[in-house]
Amino acid sequence: MVSDSVNPVEYFYLLAGVLFIVGLRYLGSPKTARLGNRISALGMVCAVGGVLTQGIVAWWIVLVGIAIGAAIGITAARSVKMTAMPQMVAIFNGCGGGAAALVATGELLTRIGAGETLTIDESLTTVLSAVIGAISFSGSIIAYLKLQELMTGRPIVYAGQQIVNALILLVMLAAGGFVIAGAEPVTALYVALGLALLLGILFVIPVGGADMPVIISLLNSFTGLAAALTGFVLSNNVLIISGALVGASGTLLTVLMSKAMNRSLANVLFGAFGSVKSSASAKGENTGTIRSVSADDVGTMLAYANQVIVVPGYGMAVAQAQHTVRELAENLEERGVTVKYAIHPVAGRMPGHMNVLLAEADVPYDALYDMDDINPEFERTDVALIIGANDVTNPAARSDPSSPIYGMPILNVDRAANVVVLKRSMNPGFAGIDNPLYEDPKTVMLFGDAKKSIEAVNGAVKAL
Repeated sequence: MVSDSVNPVEYFYLLAGVLFIVGLRYLGSPKTARLGNRISALGMVCAVGGVLTQGIVAWWIVLVGIAIGAAIGITAARSVKMTAMPQMVAIFNGCGGGAAALVATGELLTRIGAGETLTIDESLTTVLSAVIGAISFSGSIIAYLKLQELMTGRPIVYAGQQIVNALILLVMLAAGGFVIAGAEPVTALYVALGLALLLGILFVIPVGGADMPVIISLLNSFTGLAAALTGFVLSNNVLIISGALVGASGTLLTVLMSKAMNRSLANVLFGAFGSVKSSASAKGENTGTIRSVSADDVGTMLAYANQVIVVPGYGMAVAQAQHTVRELAENLEERGVTVKYAIHPVAGRMPGHMNVLLAEADVPYDALYDMDDINPEFERTDVALIIGANDVTNPAARSDPSSPIYGMPILNVDRAANVVVLKRSMNPGFAGIDNPLYEDPKTVMLFGDAKKSIEAVNGAVKAL
C-alpha cells in the first residue's frame, strides 16, 4: 500500500531515472548504443508522463509542444548529413541550456511577481541555473557556427581577452548576488543573463576548431548542470537525476578528450590552439618530396597485403565514403586480407564521430579498434590506409618539441610497412599544421575526393 506521504508521480520519476542510468550504460559501447538510446527514450516517456499527471498545465498544451518538438527533431535527425552531426549536437545542446535558463528565469519572475520571498538556497539555485544555461546556449551557438564554417574555425583572440572575460564574470556574479539579496532582483537578473550570454560567446571564440570535440563535451556538461539546478528550482527529482547524469558524463568525456590530446583543459580553453603561425610548418608548406600514385597502384598494394588498417578521419565524413570503404574492406577480406579500423579518440568533429559513421555503413563493431589497442598492430601491418585523417596521424607529436601537438598520443601509422594517404590536396588539417608523414619514403598520396578514390581503388582490386 502506497503511503500518503509519497506522491505516486515519484515512482514515474524513479523509473525514468533508472532507465536513464541503464540507457547511459548501454551507450558506452557501439554494439549496444542503439538499445541504450531506446531505453533512454523510454525513460523520457516516463518522465513526461509523470509531469502530465501533475496537472501543471492543460494536457493539450503539453501535447502540442511535444508534437512540435518531435517534428523538428525527427526532421533534423533524418535530413542532417553525417558530416553535420557535430553541428546538430551543438545546436541541440544549446537548446537544452536555453530551456534550463528560460525555465529558471520564468520561475524566478513568477515568484517575485507573486510577492514571494525566496530563501537563499532557492534564489541561488535559480540564478545558477539561469546563468549556466545561458552560457551553454550562446557558447553552443558559437560552436555550431565554427563547425558549420559560418565563422572562422581559427581562434579569435585579442589583447587583454582573459582580463575582459574575468571582469564580465565578476560583474555577472555581482548581479547574481543582487538577485539573491533581493535588491532590484528583476533588473539584476536581466543583467546577469545578458552577461552570461556574452560570456558564453567570448568563452568559445578563442577555442580553435580542432578543439571542438572538447568544447562540445564541456558545454554538454554545462547543460546537464543547468538542468539539474532547474530540478532543484522546480523540486523535480527526474530533472535532478537526468541533469546530474548529463553533467557527470560530459565532464568525464571532457577530461578523456583532453587526455587524448595530452593537453590540460585550461590549455584547450585559453591556449588558442590552431592560431595561424608564421612558420612553414604552421602554414602547411611541405618542403620534402611527395609521391603521388594512381588508384590502380593502391589497389594492387592492398590486394596483395596480409593486413590493412583503415584510419578514418573527417575527410571520409565530408566525402560520405564510409559505405564505399566498407565495400572495399569486404572485397579485400574475400581475398584473405585482414582489415581493421583504427579509431582515434578525437578523430572527426565530436567524440565518437568515426564510430557513428562506420556503424551507419554496417561495419562490424569488432573491426573497430581504439588507439591503445590498435597501435601495436601497425608494426605488423602491410598497409595503413589513411582517409582524410591528418592531425591524429602526425608523427611530429612524437618527434618535434616545437610542434603545437607535441606530446599528443597519435595513431602510429608511420610504423606500418606502407602508408597510403587519401586527401583532396596538400592543405593542412583542422589544426592548421603540416604533417611530415607525407614526406616519409614509405608514404604515397592518392589525391582526389575520398569516395571517388576508394571506388577507383575498389575497381582495381576487383580487376586483379
